Amino acid sequence: MSAKKRSAMDLCAALGIIPRNPAVYEQALVHRSLLNETGQALDSNERLEFLGDSVLGLVVARFLFESFPDLSEGQLARRKSQLVSTSALAEWARGMDLGSCLRLGKGEQLSGGSDKETLLADGFEAWLGAIYVDHGFKGAETFVLGFVKDQAAASAAGRLADSKSRLQEFTQKLYKRPPLYRVSGTSGPDHEKVFEVEVVIEGKVLARGRGKNKKEAEQQGAEEALGVIERKRP
Repeated sequence: MSAKKRSAMDLCAALGIIPRNPAVYEQALVHRSLLNETGQALDSNERLEFLGDSVLGLVVARFLFESFPDLSEGQLARRKSQLVSTSALAEWARGMDLGSCLRLGKGEQLSGGSDKETLLADGFEAWLGAIYVDHGFKGAETFVLGFVKDQAAASAAGRLADSKSRLQEFTQKLYKRPPLYRVSGTSGPDHEKVFEVEVVIEGKVLARGRGKNKKEAEQQGAEEALGVIERKRP
């Protein structure tokens, strides 16, 4: 016998959410496959998903803008894309055990829908939309930041380190030599010094980076250089 589905109120309790409008959370868990099969007079979670998607984008964009003042527009966009990707949202949904609460049609349930990345990601956005409707932007922001902060720091470090490797692979393949990182200046007092680095490829400055030390400045410069290269590709 299959385990009983957890309710929206069960999930609210597990997440420490005090619902003012319980119905909106129930709606956030209703997948259209249930309505297609049963014809129940319910609304699916698609409208809440639409709303949650916009709220999520704003919360993450604001967080990145305020947390990483040295990043360029292109770097911010790439970080945001990574944080709101389907796979990232699905992992967040798994972390809150959202799949056990989704109300799916029988066919979708039997095909493993409760653990499909797309359904989990859509469900997460719908749940966020419900929080926004019930508790406003501040409530939605608090909920999202609980997932974003640690992942953003980890993914930033990982992506930056990977950027130097990727840039070296690119220049080695194309020019048979690695890029040159050249310190172009420093600013600030000794205890808060900021390094500025130029990324030089084939004698030309392709990008610049800033950081609290040379390594961090080089990593940011490498990521910016990759962005330049990607924009120039046909």
